[in-house]
Amino acid sequence: MEEQQPKTGKFALNYGLLLGVISVVFGVMLYTQKMHYERNTAIIVISIVIMAAIVFMAVNAFKKANGGYLTISEALKVAVGAALIGAVISLAYQFVLTNFIEPDFMDKAIEMAKPKAMEQNPSMTEEQWEQGVEMQKSLSWLQYPIGLIINCVLGLILGLITGLILKKSKADY
Repeated sequence: MEEQQPKTGKFALNYGLLLGVISVVFGVMLYTQKMHYERNTAIIVISIVIMAAIVFMAVNAFKKANGGYLTISEALKVAVGAALIGAVISLAYQFVLTNFIEPDFMDKAIEMAKPKAMEQNPSMTEEQWEQGVEMQKSLSWLQYPIGLIINCVLGLILGLITGLILKKSKADY
């Protein structure tokens, strides 16, 4: 009798939900500390480390459920699926935050970015700044598809690395 092979989608869903919940908790933590306007290196690194840990856990759990065997394609499916589901949940939180919880989020973020932008580019006029702000506001919707793409690419990279580390093929006989 042949063993039932586990489905990659089940692991992607479960660990994607976990990643999404942890990302939302991290976002709420940033919000309560008034750090949600910042996009500094430390916040980005912490987010990537969280994602890497969850992806590793997901791929490892799939390997254990699969009798200790794992192919790179299975690792990629689990990792990208988890990253995609986590991104959808995280971006949904971001949407709710910026449109309902704090509707003036974009204005405050732009206001906080202005001194730094003027310092980095002293020849910029007020008119050029306003044109840039208007363009940024009109293209703000792009953050959602770009966020999904970036998370999927990160999931792909992390899945490949994890798959290469944990790969174990079944014997041919």
